[in-house]
Amino acid sequence: MIDAPYLTGQLLLAMPGIGDPRFEKAVIAMCSHDAEGALGIGVGHHAEGITLHALMQQLDIATDSVTDQPVHLGGPVEQQRGFVLHSLDWGGQGTIDVAGRFGMTSTLDALRAIGKPHGPSKWLVALGYAGWSAGQLDGEMTRHGWHAAEWQDSIIFATQAKHRWQAAYGTAGIDPRLLSSSSGHA
Repeated sequence: MIDAPYLTGQLLLAMPGIGDPRFEKAVIAMCSHDAEGALGIGVGHHAEGITLHALMQQLDIATDSVTDQPVHLGGPVEQQRGFVLHSLDWGGQGTIDVAGRFGMTSTLDALRAIGKPHGPSKWLVALGYAGWSAGQLDGEMTRHGWHAAEWQDSIIFATQAKHRWQAAYGTAGIDPRLLSSSSGHA
């Protein structure tokens, strides 16, 4: 069993050939991981057909001071639920400080702050999340499928989503193109 909160505040990277197309080349910002389960927000893929401006307009939030950008596919669970991952220079109602590395806010005041000049300096918006029941992720980590990497602001906030998977592996000196999608038997 992995000691909790082992992955909180880290990145969870899908291994090649994980076997679940929803997690192919996934990069997940782990927001909590303890004896009761785990929750993370996907930051490696954009949600199809939805942008920040469209989302904010749907919620009647001004978009004047923010550049439009894609919204991330946070995961397969509750895809209508929104999350903002952001730098810790801003905090609002319900903001959770994730291991001193980033903030996670799931209330509308985060989007309102982003729409005005007093929001966080770095942020991204995602719909949905990835969740694991008690012990589920621990078991997956011991078998196959996932690699843990250190959180780096530059990967999440300054690297394009399509390049984050490879960049996160690169911080550990791993070229993911050289990883095998199958294992041998002794």
